[in-house]
Amino acid sequence: MAIYRTPGVYIEEISKFPPSVAGVETAIPAFIGFTEKAADAQGNSLVDTPTRITSLLEYEQLFGGAQVKQLAVDVAEGAAGISVTFNADPGLPDQFLYYSMQLFFANGGGPCYVVSIGDYVAAGAAAAADFTDAFVPLAAFDEPTLVVFPDAALLDDVGHGDVVDAALTHCQTMQDRFTLADVRNALPGGTEDNADVTNNFRNNVASDVDLVKYGAAFFPYVRTSLPWRTDDAQVTIVSHAGGPPADAIAANTPLGNVKNSHTAVYNAVKQFLNAATVTLPPSGAVAGVYARVDRTRGVWKAPANASLLNVIEPAIKITNDDNDGLNVDAGSGKSVNVIRAFTGKGTLVWGARTLAGNDNENRYVPVRRFLIFAEESIKKAIAAFVFEPNDGNTWIKVRSMIESFLTRQWRDGALAGAKADDAFYVSVGLNKTMTAQDILDGRMIVEVGLAIVRPAEFIILQFVQKLQES
Repeated sequence: MAIYRTPGVYIEEISKFPPSVAGVETAIPAFIGFTEKAADAQGNSLVDTPTRITSLLEYEQLFGGAQVKQLAVDVAEGAAGISVTFNADPGLPDQFLYYSMQLFFANGGGPCYVVSIGDYVAAGAAAAADFTDAFVPLAAFDEPTLVVFPDAALLDDVGHGDVVDAALTHCQTMQDRFTLADVRNALPGGTEDNADVTNNFRNNVASDVDLVKYGAAFFPYVRTSLPWRTDDAQVTIVSHAGGPPADAIAANTPLGNVKNSHTAVYNAVKQFLNAATVTLPPSGAVAGVYARVDRTRGVWKAPANASLLNVIEPAIKITNDDNDGLNVDAGSGKSVNVIRAFTGKGTLVWGARTLAGNDNENRYVPVRRFLIFAEESIKKAIAAFVFEPNDGNTWIKVRSMIESFLTRQWRDGALAGAKADDAFYVSVGLNKTMTAQDILDGRMIVEVGLAIVRPAEFIILQFVQKLQES
């Protein structure tokens, strides 16, 4: 209380409200990969510098576009007109990050971070260390809550597994983020069934439950509606059959060379290339879905049974039998979430399990991510009480603050219970959570119990034939 010496009237404002807990953001991904360039407006390098962006336009200004793909086509002219086909399967993009960013923003993504680990020249000698080293500068940034690294799928199985392990370790250390991993080479003829997933992915990822609970994996790749980034000089007309002899085009002619002399052929090839689209790992699109679901429903809602936009179909058709082994794996315990196509529904994310798929506490993505959200939100708010007196007055303020926050989460639907007391509890005090020795040692221990809602993963309809009664 202030000391008053002069007679008069004085005003004192007394705060009776406890400080509040503000919920942290939950879907701010950090994308790690190779970019066309990495420089700010002043020309300063952004390599290995986590950079916050809010749009694809901003990405293009700082990091450029996709890598130009060399493509080869065959042209045939006949009575039906000009037809164009690929001379050889163009395969996958040389780098995935830019296209994955397109999918992220198309599926509801917003603010995110980009960590460029080098340009497309450096990508030619990519190694797992390029990705794992990126977690060092990323650790200095508090805002990211998801970690995504689609370009790591271009490594071999062992290198990719090393990157996944490093990402999970990073998330475990930070305790405020979650990993979205791809099953690499999830294409026909590659990793295409559950046995392949076990051999090529599960066996190369750590099995520590305390580690794998911080991540989820997705299978297979998706065929998108995104066109290739091409350049006339990098498109070659390998063969040109049919048509008047005067219109013959020499073999292996760059497309740009026929722009003026064979306009119809040039236009037909350009139209064909505009319709040709890329196939990608799904993590970029899934990150967008996470952001969309968090924004419209909440972090406690499973980011599954949700449509993928700008996606035509999964690269591999998944059956229920396939889904069984991927979703529940008794051997490794590592669940893999599938991308499936359903008639009349489109392509959906059809799984919401963490890599700790057999663990009762951390099996589901929304449960793990809500815990991260609640822990981080309360941690930031309770920091205001560090060095406050460790007595009953402080305990009441702390308990009231946390209870108010959790009541809001319960009302929003994140916690299960007919009343708040059934949904959570907060306990702090001498002979409750602390001994006298704890207080002497400067420890204030607060126990928070949560009944987090869990997704209805299996809905069972039970039908019984009833005897006629009247």
